[in-house]
Amino acid sequence: MTSTDASASFQMPEGLSAGDQARLKGLRRMRALALSLLVLAAVVYLLTREQEGWVDYVNAGAEAAMVGAIADWFAVTALFRHPLGLPIPHTAIIPNRKESLGESLQEFVTDNFLREDVVRERIQTAGVSRRVGEWLVSDGHSERLVAEGSRVLADALRHVKESDVAAVIEEALIPRLKDEELSPVVGQLLEEVLHDDAHRGLVDLALDELARWLAHNEVEVAALIENRAPSWTPQWVDKRVATWVHEQAVEWITEIGRTPEHNARIALNKWLAELARDLQTDPDTRVRFERLKERMLSQPRLSATSVQLWDALRRALIGSLGDETGLLRRRALEEIEAFGQRLIDDPTLSQRIDSTVSDVAAYAVNHYGSEVATIISATVKRWDGKETAERIELHVGRDLQFIRINGTVVGGLAGVTIHAISALL
Repeated sequence: MTSTDASASFQMPEGLSAGDQARLKGLRRMRALALSLLVLAAVVYLLTREQEGWVDYVNAGAEAAMVGAIADWFAVTALFRHPLGLPIPHTAIIPNRKESLGESLQEFVTDNFLREDVVRERIQTAGVSRRVGEWLVSDGHSERLVAEGSRVLADALRHVKESDVAAVIEEALIPRLKDEELSPVVGQLLEEVLHDDAHRGLVDLALDELARWLAHNEVEVAALIENRAPSWTPQWVDKRVATWVHEQAVEWITEIGRTPEHNARIALNKWLAELARDLQTDPDTRVRFERLKERMLSQPRLSATSVQLWDALRRALIGSLGDETGLLRRRALEEIEAFGQRLIDDPTLSQRIDSTVSDVAAYAVNHYGSEVATIISATVKRWDGKETAERIELHVGRDLQFIRINGTVVGGLAGVTIHAISALL
């Protein structure tokens, strides 16, 4: 017990972390202290044998202290190994029952920690969103986040090959679009757009651009009309007609743009509504749409054009991401810092985000908590019995040595008390 108890019985593998090394030193120090008390009790017992008077009380206390120390040494050691190497029943409990202990620990964690109410309460009290906001606006974290994110995204874009993009388009995207009947989906989408009046902004934009183009290209429009005029009409008539047509076109487009209930708008909405309905219900319209889709997707240059567009977009993004003073990165930094400040200043937003995080965490715990907890039992199962005992003893063994120390002290006091009672009787 003397040599093995101090250090040899505990052999951890090489390469311990700094924390494990500190724990191992603390464990050995407490073991040495507990062993020293046992040795002290044995020495006192030997020196006070066959003495009378108050020395007899000391002898009884030392004897009981030895008994308590040895009994608690046996109890603590029996958790991790066979005391003195003897295969005594119900010893080396952890090595022999590591799998059941791992399952019990897994069940304990699942029942007491991976619970929806516990996770929700912890997230709400932690103030996750506010902490994120404070982190974003302090110590240049936003700048580092944008810089690192830009570097990662640019590297990812550089490693995307044109051949891979072409393969995805030609082998996956286009065949899938050809096989799927898209007319009902397009019709339903168009119907939702019309229901929400979401197309109004696009129509206004088109009208504004058309009016602006007509206003700045009067000569070109007039020349086009004059060239279409009959050869027998006088030139001055062609010019007057061209000027009048241009003026009427500009006035008509402008009137449509500033009149929400213009007949042209109503007619357009009616036509779009009929198209959305026919795309979903009319067989002829659906067949024509699918034929148009088939012709467009069968164009030989579709794939090449798509790859060229992707490559141009990719190169533009890489260039913008690499420019530290560029608009893209400056805008990203401004948005991230503004978002972080909002998380601090807007309690409603923070509460909403915390609630969302709580919902996500609760969903994960409810659906995957048990699977996550299986990491405990699976990890313990991979360890052998000796390794399991050593790992557990490394973390709790130091505190368990107090059992031995307390057993020595309490045993000595109990021995003195029992000896005193016996003397009185």
